Amino acid sequence: MIKVSLTCLLLLPFTLLATDPWIKEKRTGYTLAYTEADKTEKDVYAAMVDNGIKTVQTFFGGKFKTEFEVWIYPNRLAIEAQWQKDWNLPDFKSECWMVASGVATKLDLIAPKAWDKESCEHKYADKPKVQQLITHELVHVFHGQQNASPDFSDVVGIDWLVEGLATYAAGQLDESRLAELHKAIGANATPATLDKFWTGKFKYGLSGSVAWFIDKRYGRARLKQLLAYNKLDDVLQALNTTESDLLRDWKKFVLSN
Repeated sequence: MIKVSLTCLLLLPFTLLATDPWIKEKRTGYTLAYTEADKTEKDVYAAMVDNGIKTVQTFFGGKFKTEFEVWIYPNRLAIEAQWQKDWNLPDFKSECWMVASGVATKLDLIAPKAWDKESCEHKYADKPKVQQLITHELVHVFHGQQNASPDFSDVVGIDWLVEGLATYAAGQLDESRLAELHKAIGANATPATLDKFWTGKFKYGLSGSVAWFIDKRYGRARLKQLLAYNKLDDVLQALNTTESDLLRDWKKFVLSN
């Protein structure tokens, strides 16, 4: 009995190691974690992360405060289980368009090669949009590292800023979204308050265009200053404006561009 117990104890670490599906690699500024299923594509994904990091740091004129992790999940079931744990929502079911999330400490991503099967919107063959999406999430990582709420769980009235800034900085505020936005403004179909901007089918254009407006009206340094705030009142105070004035000036700006 003693020999059997000792043998089991000796084998236990190797058993645990064998059941751990994650392979981790130290990269410049982050750790990449992936499974055997994505071993052939992991360098392609890492190159996209590297490109995204450069874009984000160039946009903000500064480096990430700390290193972070990038987790590549082989399928929706795997990432969904992690989100349920991270968000303390055991019954959470992700929408079919959700393929990634970013906070101060990490970026979670369904392996892009699986998007054709696992997503209703995103396609791996569209590499420019894959890159933009990864960059979008890296903006969240950068933002979280500056913010009073690193995981954005304690933000009030600034979903439009969190998502709009990521949309704008990642280059996702494209001509088609701006054209849709012009039509919506012309039809008086835009929300009356900022807390509704990250809703509906125009949410990327709405939120991204406000970040664009702030950047052009107040300057990149002021836009970067807003990264620290987790409440709408603080954002408006930093801009020395009111919500109604901001929305009025935003509309004029969008329609003139």
